[in-house]
Amino acid sequence: MVVNEIKESDNFKQIFRKLDESVRAKVKKLILKIIENPEIGKPMRHNRKGTREVYAKPFRLSYAYFPAENKVTFLDLYHKDGQ
Repeated sequence: MVVNEIKESDNFKQIFRKLDESVRAKVKKLILKIIENPEIGKPMRHNRKGTREVYAKPFRLSYAYFPAENKVTFLDLYHKDGQ
């Protein structure tokens, strides 16, 4: 199932622009995988319930998947140590 609509938060855009090219390539590959199968990410719990995460060493890519609308919103990209 391929996603119909993709959105990016301002925070995600800002961080993505600052990435080094090799890390950016890893993140782009993950984004393509998420678009093809949005449920591959680990479901988050507690105050982050409703979001999912995938790991792109050394970053984590946080996104929200809305199955009813078949939409993915990329929320954040943060360093693993900065949790």
